[in-house]
Amino acid sequence: MALKEQITEDMKTAMRAKDMERLGTIRLLLASIKQKEVDEQTTLDDNAVIAVLDKMLKQRKDSIVAFEQADRDDLAAKEKAEVAVLQAYLPARLSAEEVAAVVQTLVADVAAELGRAPGAADMGKLMAAAKAALAGKAEMAQVSAAVKAALAG
Repeated sequence: MALKEQITEDMKTAMRAKDMERLGTIRLLLASIKQKEVDEQTTLDDNAVIAVLDKMLKQRKDSIVAFEQADRDDLAAKEKAEVAVLQAYLPARLSAEEVAAVVQTLVADVAAELGRAPGAADMGKLMAAAKAALAGKAEMAQVSAAVKAALAG
């Protein structure tokens, strides 16, 4: 079953169970997916749905930090509940060591392509390759840190 179909089925289940908090989060997710489909005039595949999930999770995590700094624990708790619901749809994330191993492979590939060791100027090229290889499998902030570490030495 495709991820989008699974989310729709979970929405129906939440409706039947009258789980309003979960239902609200799933509806927000489906609305974001639908908006992206309308904007791009296409049907999203699982990788694109995961990209929407990643974006929503980043927004929620940023909101949690802002709410906690403003001593709004009630709003932070709501965002944390939404994060828990959204994370259930993501595939298992790679560990830091696994991300570093993939990045090292990509650095070797780019070095072979360029005919020299990649430097800081090649960060964009490496990040593009890493984004393609690790989309949905790792947070891009973690990937960026691994790429910077690999370029540094």
